[in-house]
Formats: sequence, structure tokens, C-alpha cells
Amino acid sequence: MRQLKYVAYQDDKYYVAQCLNVDVSSFGETIDEAIANLKEAVELYLEDDKGGADYHPVGNALIGELAINA
Repeated sequence: MRQLKYVAYQDDKYYVAQCLNVDVSSFGETIDEAIANLKEAVELYLEDDKGGADYHPVGNALIGELAINA
């Protein structure tokens, strides 16, 4: 069993869930739906990626926000 870390955010009328351990994301009409869809997508991704070579563990995570002049 692998532990996954993800971030979820709202984008217009949908919620997006993005995995931090592999480059996979999904979406749904609710946060719970987005997370459930992400779980399924990551399971399928790792099933196709024999041995999980693209998986990398993530320690402590911090979600931050900052502003830049660009």
C-alpha cells in the first residue's frame, strides 16, 4: 500500500485533485468526487507503470500562496 499526498482546489464549477507523488490529476463536481476520481486514476496509472517507477514519496507538504509582479 502506498500513501498518496494530493492538493485539491476549485477551478470554476469543478474541483481538481492533483497527486504530488505522481503526475496525475482528476476532477469532479465536489471535492469528494474529485478525490475519489484521483484515487482511481492513480491506481490505473500505477497499474500501467509496472513497478511504480514514476512514484516518489513525499514527506511533509505545505500549500502556500504568494503574489509576484509579472
